[in-house]
Amino acid sequence: MTASHTPIAPTPVAFTAARTVALSDQLRPLLASRLPDGLTPRWWSGPDDALAMAPEVDIGWFDMQDTRAMARAICAATRMRWLNSIYAGLDHLPLPVLVERGVRVTNGAGINAITIAEYVVMGMLNIAKGYREVVRAQDRHEWLADAPGRQELYGSKALILGYGAIGKLVAERLMPFGVGVTAVRRSVAAPEISSEISFGKSAHTVQNSIQTLGSDQWRARLTEFDWVILAVPATASTEHMIGVAELAAMKKSAVLINVARGSVVDQAALMTALQDKTIAAAFLDVTTPEPLPADHGLWALPNAHVTMHLSGRSQSLMFQRSAERFLQNLARYQAGQPLMHQADLALGY
Repeated sequence: MTASHTPIAPTPVAFTAARTVALSDQLRPLLASRLPDGLTPRWWSGPDDALAMAPEVDIGWFDMQDTRAMARAICAATRMRWLNSIYAGLDHLPLPVLVERGVRVTNGAGINAITIAEYVVMGMLNIAKGYREVVRAQDRHEWLADAPGRQELYGSKALILGYGAIGKLVAERLMPFGVGVTAVRRSVAAPEISSEISFGKSAHTVQNSIQTLGSDQWRARLTEFDWVILAVPATASTEHMIGVAELAAMKKSAVLINVARGSVVDQAALMTALQDKTIAAAFLDVTTPEPLPADHGLWALPNAHVTMHLSGRSQSLMFQRSAERFLQNLARYQAGQPLMHQADLALGY
């Protein structure tokens, strides 16, 4: 259910000395000395700069926190033939314009996968051990007499919806904890993985090879899982894929974890499910809208854990990894070779 990293063959384009590339000034220390001869960089420091230079560039990297300003710059880049982005999702891009102009788009799929996978495990442990209550007890200078959370990850079962870069790394990290992992993907064939866990002098081999389900099979199996983890792209087919029916089918003790996009969950239905304890809890790195308004009811729910879309930011190598990937793709672009991590604009990821 996530994009393949197999390069998509582009129409060969000759690289000439007239080529120009729009790059954020924040990337200058990482890229300026490593750009090839014949490529003219145009460094932008804000939305106005980017918009002004956009019509002149052949290659664009217009990532901004203000995605509307980003879309305006992209639309103004009428000569652009390749758009690079650090973002994995494409839902904020003017896809019809890019399709009409034949622009190739390379995205940031996998750039933040490590830290997001770590965030998922953190969220699971936080909820399983009731760690939020431990922190609050420390704030009160109160010595707890018992553990607020008694759940072990060992022996629990997780369903991962979306088995791309993030989903695979989540599965890889859950295996040593003894979590039984089932992944939902378009192709149900997957390599088996086993994990050996040692307890003192005894060793137990966890026979929890990753099971796979097709995109039409997982709803009938929801009642089996303790953790439902969302790592799918935001597309028309994934919008509100978790709604009233899906929440009702989950265990009352189940936890929903969303590191995808807020749009993949019917948020009103989720709030009702949390209030009624139809499910136990939700760990939400993404919401609708973002930022979540200060008076939104989701903040006050004791079984909602809102982490403000910080999972991908909780690391220090994002820009370095993105710069390295861009330079590798730039060499491919110059040679008329297929680009790595080229998105399928028809699918939206």
